[in-house]
Amino acid sequence: MTTDATGRRTPLDAVHRALGATMTDFAGWDMPLRYGSERDEHNAVRTRAGLFDLSHMGEITVSGPGAAEALDFALVGFVSALAVGRARYTMICAEDGGILDDLIVYRTGEQEFLVVANASNAQVVLDALTARAEGFDAQVRDDRDAYALIAVQGPESVGILAGLTDADLDGLKYYAGLPATVAGRPVLLARTGYTGEDGFELFTAPEHAVALWEALTEAGAGAGLVPCGLSCRDTLRLEAGMPLYGHELNTGLTPFDAGLGRVVRFDKPTNEGRFVGREALERAAERAGQTPPRKLVGLVAEGRRVPRAGYAVVDADGAVVGEVTSGAPSPTLGKPIAIAYVDAAQAEPGTRVAVDVRGSHEAAEVAALPLYRRAR
Repeated sequence: MTTDATGRRTPLDAVHRALGATMTDFAGWDMPLRYGSERDEHNAVRTRAGLFDLSHMGEITVSGPGAAEALDFALVGFVSALAVGRARYTMICAEDGGILDDLIVYRTGEQEFLVVANASNAQVVLDALTARAEGFDAQVRDDRDAYALIAVQGPESVGILAGLTDADLDGLKYYAGLPATVAGRPVLLARTGYTGEDGFELFTAPEHAVALWEALTEAGAGAGLVPCGLSCRDTLRLEAGMPLYGHELNTGLTPFDAGLGRVVRFDKPTNEGRFVGREALERAAERAGQTPPRKLVGLVAEGRRVPRAGYAVVDADGAVVGEVTSGAPSPTLGKPIAIAYVDAAQAEPGTRVAVDVRGSHEAAEVAALPLYRRAR
């Protein structure tokens, strides 16, 4: 990884620039926003395949005899129950239950885990894990410079990878990862992603990133694979109802507020059931068992104006009943869509509401998340 006045650059930076990508600052990184049409990139992932550089994500290794117990204490999930080769979506919370970040944890060995944090929160997560591992026989290592991360997403992703690896792709389950060789390069090959489609994420050493990207590009040429930027990644995850930190998740919300209380495990037997934030989260769970003040829902707009983050959601009388957290035109649905927190009384799918778009009340309908679900 390199750094200049515009931000950190991934090992694939020269490739993006040669492809004519529009670059943007994202969490201190210089990242490709789009290569051409973000709608075309989005549709390629939905119908064929897309290739993403995700090397801005924050990788942290936790290892040692007490690594599993340390993570059970540090995170809300029951990490020690993970089998080697499996992964889990979880969260790290503050003592007051507020979400510091959402994470994916891969168990890469009996005594080793790879924690993948959002780029904007990587240092926060690293510092929290380091502090919370004290007293456990575990080591926390900052591996952000040790990995490049490339994702292949879409219905053609299996066929594209099949010609480059001897790994058993059919046997690799969703939220699983294993050491493999792809195009002659060693990777951690994971069946994970952030698009709502089948796909894979390849963790590799930075020096292998360009060769892997080029091999995947060549292998995917006949399958319609295209390079994809952050813009279409956002519309893909939005359609799939996947939360984005800083929008649907933040330190002012607990997992229960975000409708993700299922990731919190109060029944883990390690550490006598103790983990950071437990008491606050028990209170949040109790509140969620009653009528929550607001729920996270999808919105489908009737007109062409796009509901954006921060816009108010109003009822038929013009009273504010919620707030949009993310919004964009949906290439798949052909309409503007959004995710929003709305009052529980307005959260039933089919409820008619409006979004205040710069003073104009634009009609919308509440819809269940996700707004798009791929055919299995």
